[in-house]
Amino acid sequence: MISSTSNSRIKNIVNLKNSARARRQQDCFLVEGPRMFFEVPKDRLLEVYVTEEFEEKYGDRLAGCRYERISDAVCRHLSDTRTPQGVTALVKKQEASLEEMLADESPCLFLLENLQDPGNMGTILRTSEGSGVSGIIMNRESVDPYNPKVIRSTMGAIFRMPFIIVDDFEPVLEQLKKAGIRTFAAHLDGEPFYRQDYRGGCAFFIGNEGNGLSEKLAARADRKIKIPMKGQVESLNAAVAATVLMYETLRQREWTE
Repeated sequence: MISSTSNSRIKNIVNLKNSARARRQQDCFLVEGPRMFFEVPKDRLLEVYVTEEFEEKYGDRLAGCRYERISDAVCRHLSDTRTPQGVTALVKKQEASLEEMLADESPCLFLLENLQDPGNMGTILRTSEGSGVSGIIMNRESVDPYNPKVIRSTMGAIFRMPFIIVDDFEPVLEQLKKAGIRTFAAHLDGEPFYRQDYRGGCAFFIGNEGNGLSEKLAARADRKIKIPMKGQVESLNAAVAATVLMYETLRQREWTE
């Protein structure tokens, strides 16, 4: 049993928890809690640390899984939440490719530019799975999708929703154009979103929570669209706006003749 927070492996896990750079360098990330842990594909588990209480409660489900016992104090030290749940796992990253996303008959993609809120990122990944989105493309300046807060917000979708991180959107935009994908920028100067046809291949651009899309990226879209607002509200939360567009696309594709 590991009972010291000075243990080198424990120090490394804390570093991975706190540092996006460390996660990039080691090509892995952390999950904690039974709900997320049991969602992890077994072939992506690198290291597993459990308390005795967790082992007693979930021993049958741990069968065939290699793990190390840790003390409750070490578990608290590793946890990113106020109420540790007895398990922390190191998981290998796995990202998709744009080619895989475009393999769908009528791809529906979302490009996320400079999103900063972990809750928004996690919600978008989770809702994307639920609404049948083909894939998410985010730039490097966006919040790290492997941030522990993002991971929790995805409720397991992080393991199933295809996404890629890019340094530059330009090559992506060129591929989308070649594939005949229509692009839509969520923008305050756009047309009402419900006047567009999303039944063919499409991609939506969602911008930063405070500043919206950069004019450079917005200008590359085939159409600018907006969600009409009543009252004095100017715009919706990025995750909520993305959700509206996702489910309008799903509605048109599955419930419109």
